Amino acid sequence: MESVSADTFDQSYYQRYYFDKKTKVLDPRHVERLGNFVCSYLKYLRVPVRRVLDVGCGVGVWRNIVAQHFPQASYLGVEFSEYLCERYGWERGSVVDYQASRPFDFVICQGVLAYLSPPDLKRALANLGTLSEGALYMEVVAREDYERDMVDEDRTDPHLFRHRAEVYRRGLSRQFRELGGGVWISRRSDAQVFALECAAE
Repeated sequence: MESVSADTFDQSYYQRYYFDKKTKVLDPRHVERLGNFVCSYLKYLRVPVRRVLDVGCGVGVWRNIVAQHFPQASYLGVEFSEYLCERYGWERGSVVDYQASRPFDFVICQGVLAYLSPPDLKRALANLGTLSEGALYMEVVAREDYERDMVDEDRTDPHLFRHRAEVYRRGLSRQFRELGGGVWISRRSDAQVFALECAAE
């Protein structure tokens, strides 16, 4: 059982899931609401955001959101797809083993982790803890979402692994505290978070 290969993420993949109006999964209004929520929450928590890493950045929907909320912050898009790196100029890399000279204040990892096999997922979750010393936004479809009929399988990539939510939580909880809404705070962060603002540990 191997992770989905880089060859999958070619021009036809992005045409189907991002550019074709009939089949795309990206809703600009949803992205705007989500970005406003996450960034506003980080402002509320007074997490200083100066350096942002968007790992698996895709077509870069978070770049403008970050610029709007944190205009002084640098934004680095890292992408596994050679096609997108050539098209948008992203840095090529994988969440599994991407390394940086120093950690980031805010790491975004949206819609990426379900493409990974169990061993690669374990490595990626540990690596996210290395890459972030502030906040993490992580979004991924879990097996429970399929079981609760929350996933439109006609519009969802069939290549996704169906890892349990607990697998993600367990992998992140060593280095992060879960705040809800996909937002996690690094255990290295100085942000003050009340007990009831965190998930039970």
